[in-house]
Amino acid sequence: MAILETESAVRKLTIKIKRYNPERDNAPHWEEFQVEADPLDRVLDVVQNVKWYQDETLALRRSCAHGVCGSDAMRINGVNGLACKILVKNVPSDTITLEPILGLPVIKDLIVDMKPFFDHYKSVMPFLVNDDPAPTTERLQSPSERARFDDTTKCILCACCTTACPPFWGDRKYVGPAAIVNAHRFIFDSRDKGAAERLEILNDAEGVWRCRTVFNCTTACPRDIQVTQAISEVKRALITGEVNYEAAPEVGHGIA
Repeated sequence: MAILETESAVRKLTIKIKRYNPERDNAPHWEEFQVEADPLDRVLDVVQNVKWYQDETLALRRSCAHGVCGSDAMRINGVNGLACKILVKNVPSDTITLEPILGLPVIKDLIVDMKPFFDHYKSVMPFLVNDDPAPTTERLQSPSERARFDDTTKCILCACCTTACPPFWGDRKYVGPAAIVNAHRFIFDSRDKGAAERLEILNDAEGVWRCRTVFNCTTACPRDIQVTQAISEVKRALITGEVNYEAAPEVGHGIA
C-alpha cells in the first residue's frame, strides 16, 4: 500500500527547455516552466502540459506516443531518449532539462532537420535486392537465417543512436550507427543479393571505419538494439570477405 501511495503522489517539477526560434532568436536560450505531474506520467505528457497550458508556441514532434514512431526523440537530462517511453517516476531529479538531439540542424525548439539523417539512411540501400525470378510462394529461409538479422529489424529511425555518437558530432559526413544498423538488416538477410554493394558503400572513411566503438549508440537505443555489435559484424564481413547467414551466438553488448 505504501508503494501505491508513493506512486500516486503528485510531483512538482521544473522543466528547463532549450528554446530557439530562428525568426526572433540569435542563439538558443533556456526557459523554465513549473509543472505538476503524476509519477506515472511520461515526459511527453509533461512537455505537452507546457505546450497546451503555458506556451503554445513550444515546438516539438510527436505522433504515436507509444515508442514506435520515434518522432519524439530528444535529450532528456543530457541523455537521448523517447519522451513517450520515460516515466516521471524514473527521473530522479525534480528538474527535467529538455534539448533537441545533437548533430542535426535545429529548426525550432525541440525540432531538428532530419533530412541529413535520412540521406545517410537512404545511401546504404535499406531495401531488399533480389533480381531472381519471383517464386510462386514466399522466399523461404530457415528460422536460424531469420534470427540472424532479427535484432536490427527493430530500428524505428528515431536517430537516438546516431545523434548520441561523438564521431557523428565531429563529422556530419559519417553515415552514423542507424544507417549501418539498417544496412546490417539486409546484408545478413539470406534472401538479399545486394550485400556486396552495401559493404562497398560502407567500406569508406565515412562508413563503418569512422566508428570508434564508444557504445553511446547502444546505450541510447530505445529499442535495445545491440548497435555496436551490429557495426562490428559489418566490419568483420568487410575484413574477412564473408557474410554469415546463420544466427550468431549471444555475446551481450560487446564486440562479437
